[in-house]
Amino acid sequence: MTQTAPAASAPHRWLDFAKRQIHWTICLLLIVIVSFYWAVWASDRYVSHAHVILESPQISTPELSFSSILSGGGGKNSADMLLLRDYMLSTDMLHFLEENADFREHYANNGDVFSRLNDESAPTEKLLDYYHNMVSIELDEYAGVLRVDVNAFTPEKANQIANLILQQGERHMNDMGQRLAQEQVKFLEQQVNVLEERFEETRQALLTFENENGLASPTTTVESLSTVVAKLEGELASLKAQRAAMASYQSQSSAQMVSLQSQITALENQIDEEKSRLAAQSGDALNAVSSKYQTLQLRAQFAQEAYSGTLAALENTRVEAARQLKQLSVLQSPTMPEYPEKPERFYMIAVFAVIALFATLILNMLILIVKDHKD
Repeated sequence: MTQTAPAASAPHRWLDFAKRQIHWTICLLLIVIVSFYWAVWASDRYVSHAHVILESPQISTPELSFSSILSGGGGKNSADMLLLRDYMLSTDMLHFLEENADFREHYANNGDVFSRLNDESAPTEKLLDYYHNMVSIELDEYAGVLRVDVNAFTPEKANQIANLILQQGERHMNDMGQRLAQEQVKFLEQQVNVLEERFEETRQALLTFENENGLASPTTTVESLSTVVAKLEGELASLKAQRAAMASYQSQSSAQMVSLQSQITALENQIDEEKSRLAAQSGDALNAVSSKYQTLQLRAQFAQEAYSGTLAALENTRVEAARQLKQLSVLQSPTMPEYPEKPERFYMIAVFAVIALFATLILNMLILIVKDHKD
């Protein structure tokens, strides 16, 4: 009897310890249950990896700066890469995978109760959260590389989803760039048509004005008349000087004085006539005609410059439209997994055990402090 007493009392001692240290008992029990789940029950998940960069045919001269040296020059396409990442994780991509990769069916009919999609008809919001748990897309800003990791319950499905994400992502970026370029080209084509009509109107108005006034170039005519008037005034001044000189030794009725006076009078009349053509208080004086002509000419010139500038912008935009195409360059094609990388069983068990023990230790210290104060 004395030999069997210790063996019989051992379970009682464990029961007493479990009652007195209930928090440690719960901690150990949770560690055992969770370890069993991760070690035995948790379903294998295969991960397909892909590394890609986004490139375009646009060539630009790299700028050397302190920030580019620190970043290694890998952040030049960060904005486009972030747009691509956002689309790859979007609801539109999820719907695309539903239609082309049977996303709901695969994740609802495979895996354990905790890792599978519990409701095949789950709403889009919950399905999107699940999608974000299964698909990881991160941007390495230093290298400028987008890293895509796809979890699935079979290697083939993981590889298929990864390939579809890359293909649809590249198609979306190209569609977005082409749509923007087409809108710009369409707007410029409309502007070209408007400016072409305006240019034709101003040019026709200029030709009509020339025909109505019978002058090919009123400005040139005004300049010619001004030259003629200046020449006549020079001759008039010379004749008046001769008349003043002759008046000192000849009478006003002499033949030479009369002839000279006649020439002076004729020049004065001619000058007055030419000046009246240049400027008049009423009627179409040449200076008024020239002013209107210059206004029309400036309008036609401005319309021509605007038209030619818009044509050049249209051609540049058409060339730029080709540069808007984005090419997804694959550094590492989506892999075909050969063994399940997830879950990381021993890692998850170790992490949970450490957290549970740490939390229980804190709870035990609080219990001891409370007992100490009661005593």
